[in-house]
Amino acid sequence: MQAFTLPDFYMPYPARINPHLERAREHSNRWAADMGMLDAPKPGGGVVWDEAALAAMDYALMCAYTHPDCDGPMLDLITDWYVWVFFFDDNFLEHFKYSRDMHGAKAHLDRLELFMTAPGQTPPEPENAAEAGLKDLWERTIPLMSDAWRERFTTSTHNLMVESMWELENIDRGRIANPIEYIQMRRRVGGAPWSANLVECAARAEIPDAIAGTRPIKVLTDTFADAVHLRNDLFSYQREVQEEGENSNAVLVFERFFDCPTQEAADLVNELLTSRLQQFENTALIEVPRLLAEHAVPPDRQLGVAGYVKGLQDWQSGGHEWHARSSRYMNQGLATAPTAGLGGPTGLGTGSITALLSPGRLGLTRRARQHAHVPYRPVGHLPPPDLYMPFPIRTSPHIDAARRDSVDWARRMGIFDSVPGVEHGGIWDERRFRLIDLAHCAAMIHADADPEELNLSTDWLTWGTYGDDYYPVVFGQARDLVGAALCNERLAAFMPLDAGETPEPANPLERGLKDLWERSTGKMGTHARAQFRASIEDMLASWLWELTNQAQNRVPDPIDYVEMRRATFGSDMTMSLARLTAAEAVPPGIFQTRTIRELDTAAQDYATFTNDLHSYQKEIEFEGEVHNMVLVVENFLGVDRIRARDTVADLMAARMRQFEHILANDLPVLFEDYALEEPARQALLRHAEKHKEWMSGILEWHRKCARYTEAELHRLHRPTPPVDFTFPPTGLGTSAVRLAAAGKGTPPG
Repeated sequence: MQAFTLPDFYMPYPARINPHLERAREHSNRWAADMGMLDAPKPGGGVVWDEAALAAMDYALMCAYTHPDCDGPMLDLITDWYVWVFFFDDNFLEHFKYSRDMHGAKAHLDRLELFMTAPGQTPPEPENAAEAGLKDLWERTIPLMSDAWRERFTTSTHNLMVESMWELENIDRGRIANPIEYIQMRRRVGGAPWSANLVECAARAEIPDAIAGTRPIKVLTDTFADAVHLRNDLFSYQREVQEEGENSNAVLVFERFFDCPTQEAADLVNELLTSRLQQFENTALIEVPRLLAEHAVPPDRQLGVAGYVKGLQDWQSGGHEWHARSSRYMNQGLATAPTAGLGGPTGLGTGSITALLSPGRLGLTRRARQHAHVPYRPVGHLPPPDLYMPFPIRTSPHIDAARRDSVDWARRMGIFDSVPGVEHGGIWDERRFRLIDLAHCAAMIHADADPEELNLSTDWLTWGTYGDDYYPVVFGQARDLVGAALCNERLAAFMPLDAGETPEPANPLERGLKDLWERSTGKMGTHARAQFRASIEDMLASWLWELTNQAQNRVPDPIDYVEMRRATFGSDMTMSLARLTAAEAVPPGIFQTRTIRELDTAAQDYATFTNDLHSYQKEIEFEGEVHNMVLVVENFLGVDRIRARDTVADLMAARMRQFEHILANDLPVLFEDYALEEPARQALLRHAEKHKEWMSGILEWHRKCARYTEAELHRLHRPTPPVDFTFPPTGLGTSAVRLAAAGKGTPPG
């Protein structure tokens, strides 16, 4: 009996099949035998695969569906890659997951790494079928592509192999990941980014290196990966969870986090799958064309990017069709499941047409809900829930001096001055700035800073918070995306990597950034400056992303929101400063490991969700925003604000417990795996301690800050009192009075 009824999947692209299917079947069966995969032994006897098992799984059919347009030799190569990756997964399960053999698993993975060679390197002689297959495939594939592609493919292949240890560790501890952790880690271990790399190869559509790391391309790849993995989790739940004892499955993750029945969890996973596919479409249609224009990508390379998008779409529809047919998965009754039709033909042979017309297949409910938000709706004060915070608060003794100095700095930068395009003068005035009290926040998140360091931290918080308020008021209300992009371009000029000359600042944002850049980067090397500048540019780009959603009146996809919220909050920017201080002691690459990346993002999510809980009324009722985690959860789950608030609080608690788990379990393993010296270990421990102060300080600041109180919100946004024009002033110089009195609207928030 099936674990649940499969949902009505959103699939907007028709599945097609490659005419070279039979050739690929014959080739891949022969290749698997030649590599030793059909007689690879299990630890307890028998073999991992035999010829009948391989034929039943039919990976050639999968590849013929997912790559319908490539020629015969390329389909052979792609099919061999998928035979290898599925064999690797099943072999790893038999040899290491069932037995919980952590040491054997690590040794196996370390050996496999040696077969992903760079030009001039020679791999060792293979000792098993997984090694033989990888060696053969590497030699046949790498000459077809560029060095940049090879580096990206090496990373994705490394991730899908090495992060199997994460799954194994969780099985060993009986630990089920939280939803955010699961989505992030599933990309690394699930292999879909690896599949996206192979799409470039099969479609002869390599992404230009200059844009490969940009947000639109990363989002295309990530949404593709998430949709592939979520679909796979729905089809494989019964085999993985109920038969094999796996705990890395989105349906199980949702069951446990939401404490709901399996069917409800499966339906939620399908909702998220639909949302990710629609995020893919939005990115391809809205962001990719702008990206190609901004980077002046030549027409032939633009066609390559279009081919990549089409290849990912083909993979989605083909992968779905294969899951519906393969013996590997739970798929009984999928084609005949009843659907909520929208009318249309009936009778013999029309079932597939009816399914295509169902709301689920068309994705109508999810798309309509995303664009149906009514801005400025009265929501009232959102009472804060109890929040899990295990770390104490400390405050710098230099706080009073920082408060005085920050007011002086803001005044000198012009932050209290009038701004063009703002009807009522400036974004902030001095009274409002003192109430926000960013020095209090800085004094808690950098409790051990000396006076100069505390001033710098306070001023960065001032500049970032001011900018976050500036963009919606100056550019958002006018839907001026071009103006915002030009502003970003201008701001980049105030961050010279060579510490050289800059333009003359034209507004408070430019003046503040010029001052902060010079104070922060004077002692940095060029590489450190580049890293820090990239984090600031990511924040600026994220503000443009917010304006784009605002212009579409589109509540963000949940995963896209979580990942972009880290940038809009400036958390990557502030953390990058901390990473730079530890860079000398910590070997290169450590900050990109799963352990440190998860440590960082868990802390970032806790802080950003803290802000969203406290700023809900400010943003939704008074600013017409769509960027708030409470609203995103409301919209995605279809629940009220109290239920959404509690879900956000639960996510915060889950991320905090993950943070604690990493400190207690994963960080010591990282130290040993990389044989880190004591200075590096201490630097990483200090890095974690700073995160603790960052989270506890941000929470305390939000609890005490007047910026989010209902009284302050009503004061800032109360209507302009009516003006009596019965006897208006006349004479020289009084026209300005008339114009000011005639102004309508409310002051900016």
